[in-house]
Amino acid sequence: MAEDFDTDDLERRMHGAMEALRREFGGLRTGRASGALLDPVVVEVYGAEMPLNQVGTVSVPEPRMLTVQVWDKANVEAVDKAIRSAGLGLNPMQDGQLIRIPVPELNEERRLELSKLGHKYAEQARVAVRNVRHHGMDDLKKAEKEGMSQDEHKIWAQEVQEMTDRNIKDIDDLLLSKEQEIMQV
Repeated sequence: MAEDFDTDDLERRMHGAMEALRREFGGLRTGRASGALLDPVVVEVYGAEMPLNQVGTVSVPEPRMLTVQVWDKANVEAVDKAIRSAGLGLNPMQDGQLIRIPVPELNEERRLELSKLGHKYAEQARVAVRNVRHHGMDDLKKAEKEGMSQDEHKIWAQEVQEMTDRNIKDIDDLLLSKEQEIMQV
């Protein structure tokens, strides 16, 4: 088989999409407040988008309360706006450079919102895996033009497709597990 086709790189990139999904699911906490809840929040400051933890300090002073101590007073409004628009169902309150974020109790409506957000994150991961597959198939087409036999091309294409199917199944399993965790009463 062709020595120049690298499935390890494709596998690594697909696993990267899975790890990103795990981090985002880590932010979908279901009981107590957690600093990881704000991990997906991206703030537009200084003409660039930055993760919230690079703009302020996130802490958990109480089981149902998060606080963000914004380092630069000029960024307080941007942080507040980013938290509100992140789709996490949180309603921050400004107190000078400190932003208090009460974490609502999980009622049925909130659980459904979190479940929808989980589906959105999973779909983003599926798209990322499919994009990696697409790049792999493009590389195979180039390799075939450069002399790879059609049989080798078919074998590698099948390998890439199986890798894609495995990763999509893992994403679906992770989503199912997180959804069950969210919907538990």
